Amino acid sequence: MPVAYERYLVPVVFRPFAEDLTARAAALHPRRILELAAGTGVLTSALLAVAPSAEVTATDVNEAMVAFGSTRAPGAVWRQADAQRLPFPAGGFDLVVCQFGVMFFPHRIEAFTEVRRVLAPGGRFLFNTWGPLGTHAFEVALQAGLERAFPVDPPQFFRTVPHGYADPAVVAADLAAAGFAVEDVRELTLQGRAASTADLATGYLTGTPVRTAVEERGGGPAVRATVIDEMTARLGPGPVSAPMTAYVLRAAA
Repeated sequence: MPVAYERYLVPVVFRPFAEDLTARAAALHPRRILELAAGTGVLTSALLAVAPSAEVTATDVNEAMVAFGSTRAPGAVWRQADAQRLPFPAGGFDLVVCQFGVMFFPHRIEAFTEVRRVLAPGGRFLFNTWGPLGTHAFEVALQAGLERAFPVDPPQFFRTVPHGYADPAVVAADLAAAGFAVEDVRELTLQGRAASTADLATGYLTGTPVRTAVEERGGGPAVRATVIDEMTARLGPGPVSAPMTAYVLRAAA
């Protein structure tokens, strides 16, 4: 899964937003950075490049991602860690960053409270979260392909998880409940560019948790072909470009 994620999805979907988040992080001049849900290290690598004197600790709950990411961004200290039970002392960081990870936290206020605990007074929490599914053209096309392949019981992972925390007012309220002062909330739309819809479909079907949902439904090559056909009908054969919308939030401890 990490290999497919890195090859097909990171350059198209995640790197554009990592570049934006990195610029915002650099403007804060951090010295001790903790990254949550670091995945394969796309944001980690960018942080190391723009803040070479900072100490960067990258974490992910998934062992495979930590193992893969540590080879991609070896300048960081990599740790397997659950955001709701961070294995770090209080006040140890002046910046916590997270790219498209908060949607996966089972108990977000609990996780945000942990983030606040490990931040020094006045430290910042900087992260992004996807907007509604309808604002991400690649994943609208993907979901349509899944619904065509599984008309009775299509996987709903993208609708309910990546795009399931898409109301910035709710996110801001959760931050406030954890004791944060919300400083900035921005809507950001960037263009994703992929070589082909086949590459995108491969990335989504093999490099994300929807892979398990498809396998549980007996999916095989026919499912991939159906998804590619639907995505191509909606996006074109490639190269393809489409808008993706997220919210970027910054809060102070």
